[in-house]
Amino acid sequence: MIKVIAFYHFADWLDYAAWREPIRARAADLGLRGTVLLAAEGINSTIAGDEGAVDAFFAYLQTIPGFVAMTCKASMAETMPFQRLKIRLKKEIVTLRQKVDAKNLVGTYIKPNSWNELIKDPDVLVVDTRNDYEVAAGSFPGAVNPNTASFGEFPAFVERELLPHKDRPIAMFCTGGIRCEKSTAYLRQLGFSKVFHLQGGILQYLEDIPPAQSLWQGECFVFDEREALGHGLTPKKTG
Repeated sequence: MIKVIAFYHFADWLDYAAWREPIRARAADLGLRGTVLLAAEGINSTIAGDEGAVDAFFAYLQTIPGFVAMTCKASMAETMPFQRLKIRLKKEIVTLRQKVDAKNLVGTYIKPNSWNELIKDPDVLVVDTRNDYEVAAGSFPGAVNPNTASFGEFPAFVERELLPHKDRPIAMFCTGGIRCEKSTAYLRQLGFSKVFHLQGGILQYLEDIPPAQSLWQGECFVFDEREALGHGLTPKKTG
C-alpha cells in the first residue's frame, strides 16, 4: 500500500525559495511523488510513497522554522497516485489573487463532530468554496455552489452573492481546509462578523463521522489518480 498525505501550513516564510532544492532532494532520495508548493505565505502539498519514507519527509519539513506545528491528513492507495515529483515556487500556496493574512486572521474552526449541528441551523448560510467540478462529485445538502472554475474566481462570488449577508452566520468548507482558511480570512477582512469553517475539511469529516451519522452526499473529489474518496477515506471513482 502507498501512503498519501495532504498538508498545508501558513507561515511567514521569506526565504522559501532557498528551500526548494533541499526539499526536492529529500523527497527524491525517499522515492516520493506528488506536488509541493512553496510560497512566502507557506507550504501546500499532497505527496505519496512508502509509509516510512512519507513519515520521514514530513518530519523533515517540521524542522523548518515556523513549521513545527504543521499537521497532515493521511490516506492509503493501492497504487501510486502520482506520476512524478514536482516542487514549485508560487506567489500563493492557494491562488485567491487577493492580499490575505491567512496566518493570523481566520474564521472560527468547527470540528467535524460539531459540523452537522451548525449546518442544520436554518439561519446559517453554508458555502462550498470548491470548484464546480468538485461540487458535482459530492457536497453537503443545501450548500451554496459558487459555480467557479478556479479558486481565483471566489472573490467575485463573494462580492456578488455574499456581501448582502455580512451579518449572517456563514459556514464554509473545502477538501482539506486550505481554501476555507483563506476564504474565512478574506471575509473577515471585508467585515464579515460570523464566519466558520470545517476544521480539516471534508477529508477530516469523512474520516471522523460514521456513514450513519453523516450528512455528506456523494464523494469527495481529490486531485490525483484516485479521483475521489468516500467515508473512511476509501478510494472511489467519480465516473
